[in-house]
Amino acid sequence: MLTYLKKRWNYLVAKLSNSHETNADPKVQLEQAISEAKDQHHRLREQAANVVANQKQTEMRINQALEKLEKTNANVRQAVLMAEEAQKAGDGAKLDSYTSAAEQFANRLITLEEDIENLKSMHFQASESADQAKQAVKQNSVLLQKRLSERQALLSKLDQAKMQETVNSAMSTLGESIDDDLPTFDQVREKIEARYAKASAIAELTETNVEARMVEIEEAARGVEAHARLDQIKADLGLGVAAEPEAITEGE
Repeated sequence: MLTYLKKRWNYLVAKLSNSHETNADPKVQLEQAISEAKDQHHRLREQAANVVANQKQTEMRINQALEKLEKTNANVRQAVLMAEEAQKAGDGAKLDSYTSAAEQFANRLITLEEDIENLKSMHFQASESADQAKQAVKQNSVLLQKRLSERQALLSKLDQAKMQETVNSAMSTLGESIDDDLPTFDQVREKIEARYAKASAIAELTETNVEARMVEIEEAARGVEAHARLDQIKADLGLGVAAEPEAITEGE
């Protein structure tokens, strides 16, 4: 049961993530990515600053230890000289006192030398860490600048993609029915073209009929003219022209 619930939960998480990725605005996601890159660079600089600060603190501790070492070394030498003078003067009390002081300074000198060696080792490691941190910040800075430069190009591509998607959607809509009660653009075009073709055909047929009547009239007129010309030629030749039949009167 627990395994089933775990699988179901993972499925729901994956589904919600996929739905979010599908519906998310790429421009907003791009700005979020740039903002995260800036925050990451800021955190990296803070960490690098701490590493470099540790290196500098180690350097300061070494310098301070070297100063103490120099003073302690001078005190040891002075104590030895004063003990030597007390021995020459036969002053046993001062000899013991100066000798004891010289030994204490010598012990402190040994401790300081050991501390300095440890600090040098720490400084070496801190220097390596500081160099790596500086290099990491430098590389990340270059990467951040590159991303900032690419952001404008990506935004331009995103705008072009949105425009192309709008054009594709419009072109697709022209060939698809928006509603069952509304015709498509292609259907409207075919309907208009069919109507235009029919009107043109009727006009062409009407024009042909008129032209036929005109030809008929022209041929009839030419026939009358030819008949009159023929009668004229016969009259010129002295040939008789057939008399026209007399009109029938009433009573005959």
